[in-house]
Amino acid sequence: MAISYNGLWKLLIDKGMKKGDLCKSIGLSSSTMAKMTNGEPVNLSVLERICESLDCDFADLVNYKKTQEKNEEN
Repeated sequence: MAISYNGLWKLLIDKGMKKGDLCKSIGLSSSTMAKMTNGEPVNLSVLERICESLDCDFADLVNYKKTQEKNEEN
């Protein structure tokens, strides 16, 4: 499975914010931001704080991309 936070990055651009600005405004750790930058899952409470700060919904931040596994049966 793959998680994309492209919606979040686009929102930050639209609002003229940088990742560091978001971290400071909601008390987000740099390790959590690194996870999001790398497409790793984070706690829903983190997404909730971001939504509260940016006045948006989860769907505005995160997108799930299904990964396809190769069928190795011969």
